[in-house]
Formats: sequence, structure tokens, C-alpha cells
Amino acid sequence: MPTQSSTTAPSLGASTDTRTSSSSRTQRYLQLLLLVIAAGAIYPMLYLRQVYQPTMLAFFHIDDAQLGYLYSALGTIFFISYLPSGWLADRMSPRWLICFSLLATGALGLLYATGPSFDTLMIIFCGWGLTTGLTFWAAVMKRVNLIASQDEQGRFFGLLDGGRGLIEALLATIAISLFAYVTQTRNGTEAEGFRLVVHLYAFFCIALGVLLALVKEPVRAGQVKAAKHREGSVLTDLKTLAAIPELWLVAAIVFCGYQVFWATYSFSAYLHEGNFGLSATAAGFITTLKLWMRPIGGIGGGFLGDRLSKVSVLFWALVFAALSLVGLILAPPHSPQAMLVVLVLFIGILTYAIRGLYWSLLDDCKVPTHCAGLAIGLISVLGYSPDIFLPLINGYVTQHHPGASGYQLYFGYITAIALCGAGAAAFLKYRLNRKESV
Repeated sequence: MPTQSSTTAPSLGASTDTRTSSSSRTQRYLQLLLLVIAAGAIYPMLYLRQVYQPTMLAFFHIDDAQLGYLYSALGTIFFISYLPSGWLADRMSPRWLICFSLLATGALGLLYATGPSFDTLMIIFCGWGLTTGLTFWAAVMKRVNLIASQDEQGRFFGLLDGGRGLIEALLATIAISLFAYVTQTRNGTEAEGFRLVVHLYAFFCIALGVLLALVKEPVRAGQVKAAKHREGSVLTDLKTLAAIPELWLVAAIVFCGYQVFWATYSFSAYLHEGNFGLSATAAGFITTLKLWMRPIGGIGGGFLGDRLSKVSVLFWALVFAALSLVGLILAPPHSPQAMLVVLVLFIGILTYAIRGLYWSLLDDCKVPTHCAGLAIGLISVLGYSPDIFLPLINGYVTQHHPGASGYQLYFGYITAIALCGAGAAAFLKYRLNRKESV
């Protein structure tokens, strides 16, 4: 009897633990799904220029330079928000920060859809910088960390990045379909179609914010991690990071790779204004197809990086992105539409592979665990600083060189930057190989 009792009791306990674990796992994946949808829905409204730039200029009665000022202001707010975003997420519930971000971003979107003045647009973009940078960026990262168990961190963050790209593509496809329905099927104006697109994103953000407010706080899988207190200051940690040369090379790669990604925001305008014979809707469809390359580029690039070498894959992705941009610059007027589609989609795959890989280099830098978060914030501040000046460069060049020539000059600059990034990747590869040999 004692033998039977000792074997039966653990069996019942294991069954209960299995059911509890299964229920917890299902709940956590559901929460991850909501976060993926939130991350995929909140940012596209800010960057509608990549599909609707010519329509936006006419709708708001602004020029390229003014559009550059708006995005430069947005980038400035992002720049100053990266470090305090993490501080705020440590002191407030990520759940409520995310809900506030979605609701506020959607509300600003409704104001955006009214076609306000340039001064009001500047307020809207600065507000978006706060609602998607200060209160959202670190909150989402921390929320994912809370719901993922210790052995699921990589999987959950990978699903977050690839999944948000899929959500962006789905929403963009629905949006461009609505735009085409209004402007072509119903013979409405592009302004009416654009307003409907903004309403789609704005109401979706608001509805999602309300839904997330109703979801319970995440239950951490496994053992609750105890808070660790340590001595030291931010200044001390910054000195530690400054002494790691590889970290600065990673920041340089992010700085260059992010600008390559920024170039894709101007593809729609270039295809429409570059004497290729494409309407605003056709150009929008092509650039919307590019968004579907994110899961392919991100997952494919990560797979190749794990199988081969992350730095090597990054190097070649930057080189091929530069060559592809040269091909887009040299494409003659009335080029075959199929060729343009292939070029745009190929560049899309490369840029998403670059974005998916450059953060994975952090492990190669041997950053101390206690200041890994600060390292991410520091790289973000440096690597994403093009948000401030790149819109100004784009606006200035396209304003002073109207038509295709302005975009060609802009893409030429990005080509040079991509090659600089490839040089930084090659130097990082050299340093890592030398350290490994030593």
C-alpha cells in the first residue's frame, strides 16, 4: 500500500501541474498575440508616407520640406525618449502604459484625419513621439519579458518582431484596398481615401487599447525573479560600455542599417513621380507588398545568421542593399513594372534582414549583464538618431530637386551609408575573429 500511495500521489499532482502549466501557457501566448497586434498597429499610422506621401502632401497642403520637419520633430522626441522610457516602464504598470499609448495615438489620429494646419500637425507628431516612444517602447519590451519564461525569451521576442511585421502588412493591405475602392471603384478623391485609411488605423488603436485594458496582468511563468540590487551608478556603467569597442561598431551598424530602412519610406513617392507611369494607387500597392517581406527577411536573416555568421550575413545584406539602390536609381523611365516590383521587394527583404540581425550582435560584444539594458538604450540613442536629421535631408533634397532627380540623390546618399555600414560590419568581423583566435 505505501508503494501504491507513493506512486499515485505524484501522478495526480503532475496531472494538475500539467493542466495549470497548459492553461498558463495558453494565456501567455494570447497576451503575446495582443502585444504583437498592438506593436503592429500603433506605428504604421505615423509612417503612412511610405505608401501615401504624394496624397499626404496634397491632403495637408504642405511641401516636402515641411513633411521633413514633421518627421524630424518625431525623431527628436524619439531620441530623447529612449532612456527615460525604460525608467518609466520600471515604475509604472506596462499594461496601463500600453493602453494609454494606444488610446492616445488613436485619438491623435482622429485629429490627424481632419487635415489640420501645419502647426497642429507638428503638435500631433510630437504627441505621437511621446505616445509611441516614451510610454510604449520600453513598456512593450518589459511586458514581453514578464509573460515569457526564462527559456522562452528569445522565442517571444522573435515572435514579437516577426509578428508585428505581419500585422503591419495585413493592415496595410486592407488600407490600400480601401483607398483603391474609394478612389477607383467609387471615383472618390484621394483625400477621401486617405481620410478613410487614417480612420482605419485610429479606430483600430482605440479598440485595441480598450481590449488590452480588460486583460489581466501577466502571470510570470515559472519562478518569480527576485529583484537584484547592486551598487554603482549610470555614469559608471556608461564608462564600462564606452570601453567596449565592439559596442560602438554595433551602434555604427545600426546607425547605417536604420538609414537604409528609412530609404524605403520614399519608394512610393519615387515610383509615382519617377516617370515610371505608375499611379499613386499602383505605387502604393507595390510598397505595401514590400511590407510582406518583413517575416521573410527577419526570419530568413536570423536563420542564416545562426547557421553561418550574423556579422557576415549583415555585411552582405548591406552590400546587396547598396547595389539594389543603385539599380533603382539607374532604372530608366517607363521601366517594366515587374522589374520595379522585384527591386523593391528584394530591397525590402534585405532591410528587414538587417533590422532583424543588428540587435543580435549584442551578445558578441560581451556586455555585462547588469548594464545590458543601458547598452540597448545607448545603441538606440545613437543608432536611431537618423530619425532627427534624415527627414530634413530628404525634404531638402526633394524640395530643391523636384521629381525623380531629388529621390535619386537621396538614394545615392543612402547607398554610400549602406557601404559604410558594410565597412563597420567587416571591421567588427575582423575584431571578433582576432579576439577568438587570441
